[in-house]
Amino acid sequence: MFPTILIIDDEPMILQSLSGLLSDEGFEVLTATNGYEGLKLIETESPDLVLLDIWMPGIDGIETLKEIKKSNPFIQVIIITGHGNVETAVRATKLGAFDMIEKPLSIDKVIVDISNALNFRRLEEENRYLRKKTIEKHAIDGHSPAISELKQQIAVVAPTGSWVLITGENGAGKELVARNIHQFSPRAEQPLIDINCAAIPDERLESELFGHEKGAVPWSENRKRGRFEMADRGTLLLDEICDMSLSTQAKLLRVLQEQKFQRVGGGRTIRINVRVIAATNRDIEAEIEKGNFREDLYYRLNEIPITVPALRNRREDIPVLAKVFLAKRAGQYGGPAKQFTAEALEMLGAYSWPGNVRELKNLINRLVLMIDRDSIGVDDIPAPCNPGAGGGEPEPIVEKLLSAADLNGARAAFEAEFIRRRLAEHGNDPEKAARVMGMSPEDLLRKLGASGGDSAHHRR
Repeated sequence: MFPTILIIDDEPMILQSLSGLLSDEGFEVLTATNGYEGLKLIETESPDLVLLDIWMPGIDGIETLKEIKKSNPFIQVIIITGHGNVETAVRATKLGAFDMIEKPLSIDKVIVDISNALNFRRLEEENRYLRKKTIEKHAIDGHSPAISELKQQIAVVAPTGSWVLITGENGAGKELVARNIHQFSPRAEQPLIDINCAAIPDERLESELFGHEKGAVPWSENRKRGRFEMADRGTLLLDEICDMSLSTQAKLLRVLQEQKFQRVGGGRTIRINVRVIAATNRDIEAEIEKGNFREDLYYRLNEIPITVPALRNRREDIPVLAKVFLAKRAGQYGGPAKQFTAEALEMLGAYSWPGNVRELKNLINRLVLMIDRDSIGVDDIPAPCNPGAGGGEPEPIVEKLLSAADLNGARAAFEAEFIRRRLAEHGNDPEKAARVMGMSPEDLLRKLGASGGDSAHHRR
């Protein structure tokens, strides 16, 4: 299907000559002798591009351009003028014109401009499609009052440019909230750069944030841009901000206040324009009381606080989330999506989900792989979600400790329960849980196995 071009010009000779030339080039051509007629044709025919004369009786080209962009912002418009001047060109460009061509017209110039404008329109359509897919991918699923309130907060905060501090338990969806804020902000076309402050050794964190010059650090021979530079004009997500040392916090605070910094080992000042979103699973005010987090940095980051609800506080969303995760897995592996029975969904809704949405997703991914049937029932659900499967919810830790025969037994019971809970908090991911506890995943599983826990259950 050939692109359709609308020519709006009050000179019959221009309409006739341009129509013939563009038709010979393979375009579908529409013509209008004034702005009113042109706007009606745009409404009924939806052309791909408009060639618009600037000087016409009635409403002139500038006013016509305004009306076109008001109701059809994605139609490309090229201005034609015999009285071109810089002021007119600037005004037309600000109103959304792709380019301006002066009379007498050069057909080569006209064809090149039309080709460029149509290519630009195609790229815009591709970008809109990709952005739509990105928004769908990172959608926050659920209709509970807690999630509805969260979505409303995001809708209000995202366009403002304010800095945001997101709190919530591990696995609740803090990163997803950050991505939604970015996607619905004026910075959506720019990058969202994230850094997990807990995953990077403190001696390297400054370099990761601000970059370094060649030879300035022992672990790299090359110059490196930091996350702040990468996020310029976009958004920087500082995840697990409470795991940052006090010395790095002090340097971060200065950069946040001044919006400028120098790379490690560098002398050049780099200015940035970055929106900052910070996230933590800790009680940040308690960390301030303990002396682990700077109060001034907290107030700098906490322009808008958002708390992500735990899954146990939005249990009515579990069927929705389960359906979404099952459908995504079906899309990855092909074939129809599996379904939970009503009884199985009721059991999932009764579980406390200490690992939150991440734990639910991990469980569903495993069930899709392990269960051959299209329907997943109660008997398919493992412990601890299924108390009847063995290894269910543990007895209260105090009772377990006091029932131990000796101090070593109590210590072992506490260690096993501590490991089990950390695993659950991190979606039953031994690598993440072990990193938080300062041990290797192998040691974690070995200790859990030695204590009588189902270590195999926690393997991914």
